[in-house]
Amino acid sequence: MAKEAAERKEEFRTTVDGTVINRVYTPADLDQTKQDTSLPGEYPFTRHIMSNGYRGRLWTMRQYAGFATVEETNQRYKYLYEQGNTGFSVAFHLPTQEGYDSDHPLAAGEVGKCGVAIDSLQDMEELWKGIPLAEVSTSMTINATAPIILAMYIAAAEKQGADKSILKGTVQNDILKEYIARNTYIFGPAPSMRLVTDICTYCAQNMPEWNSISISGYHMREAGSTAIQEAAFTLANGIAYVQAMIDKGMEVDYFAPRFSFFFAAYTNLLEELAKFRALRRMWAKIMKERFNAKNPRSMMLRYHVQTDGFTLTEQQPLNNIVRVTLQALGAALGGCQSLHTNSFDEALALPSEEAVQVALRTQQIIAYESGAADTVDPLGGSYYIENLTNRIEDGALEYIKNIDEMGGALEAINQGYIQKEISRSSYNYQKAVDSGEQTIVGVNKFTAKEDHTQKLLEVDETVEKKQIGRLKKLKKERDNKKVNGLLEKVRQVARTDENIMPVLIEAVKAYATVGEISDALRDVFGEYREPSIL
Repeated sequence: MAKEAAERKEEFRTTVDGTVINRVYTPADLDQTKQDTSLPGEYPFTRHIMSNGYRGRLWTMRQYAGFATVEETNQRYKYLYEQGNTGFSVAFHLPTQEGYDSDHPLAAGEVGKCGVAIDSLQDMEELWKGIPLAEVSTSMTINATAPIILAMYIAAAEKQGADKSILKGTVQNDILKEYIARNTYIFGPAPSMRLVTDICTYCAQNMPEWNSISISGYHMREAGSTAIQEAAFTLANGIAYVQAMIDKGMEVDYFAPRFSFFFAAYTNLLEELAKFRALRRMWAKIMKERFNAKNPRSMMLRYHVQTDGFTLTEQQPLNNIVRVTLQALGAALGGCQSLHTNSFDEALALPSEEAVQVALRTQQIIAYESGAADTVDPLGGSYYIENLTNRIEDGALEYIKNIDEMGGALEAINQGYIQKEISRSSYNYQKAVDSGEQTIVGVNKFTAKEDHTQKLLEVDETVEKKQIGRLKKLKKERDNKKVNGLLEKVRQVARTDENIMPVLIEAVKAYATVGEISDALRDVFGEYREPSIL
């Protein structure tokens, strides 16, 4: 027998702070108390929420896009649709996300830069010009101003002649992860949670095909969390939202079937697909055993995946195509319902049209050429995958237990517990990259001299002037007396327990702006300032 080479490392892990990997896995590595013999489509949905997986319907190919003006973004949407995109996903620029109009001093230099500028219903109408909202599915990544943006989407659809009851899509509406990882909050936790539950209640009553919340682990993963932390903290937030709805007097099976989730896909393909299997099983058990859900749809973890942005490198950007392919394959093998694949040039600039096409083609090749979609849960039964699924579940449930003992996700956030755990993992990862312990191809190993001559997408400086001019014209020509009356009505409703959505729809139809409505709510709720967690 040939002499074996010494192992390359003393210890192998899925990621820097991730799960330790054995040399080989056998039946002895499977916990007999956790034997899950369920089939796809059966509780606890470990293998898939549908019995036939992608054999009946492929995941939605939903490319995230938005930049500059509504006209330019509208053209990008139409281009993606022509290329085979099967769902839309809107990126809003930071001023819209934080409740400022494009003419606000704090918006200077940011207009149209990381998303599309939406100040009023006029912008929302132009964004969807020529795209029938009654026929498409739209995801909107918006949180603090989610009620206002959803109100505009409803109003725009109604102007097209579509009834809100048939609209399909998702509004992110997950404010808790903003306090943890993303920081585009406006109001404090209590009024923010009220706005979240107002949306969920309104959608349950009026928009049966709309996902009223997308509980997001993606941004925590981008901030440096491990797979186990992403799973744990996302589900802990989900528990908080379900409990908040129950506390408002809602029956769990009335609203929970339209709750959805949003996760990242990291480059460790096998850990990611095990993570998705564990997440499905955990959520099913939480909904059935903790909240006494009876409707199987309340127990189904339906989720969107975006490939992991922080793994994209400026150095050797074409390497990102390979990274994204691995991440997308992990999402597909894990059974996602919709998927966005990042473009290879995103570490350098907003995605170019060429890079966007490559990203979409990556999904299409996986769907139609790889065979990954031909059978359900193709790696189920692998000793390693089953062991890893169990270990991710165990680690995540331990975190959830700790959070429960603190009083729930909101209290854990207030104490800085979740933020500190993510910060620790992020620090350890960066330290490992800097030392070379964690290899990043093209960055700290296999580097090469590069020629950065590729054409990048740039947002022209004239975009800001154009958007501000458009906004000033709107404010001059609309019925300002009506607008001011409705803004006062927004303040009045905000001071009560009445659902905020109907008055917001009224206000946006009168062309009250995102900034004006946000300011009216600031008058009532104030603004949140993050406490020190050090």
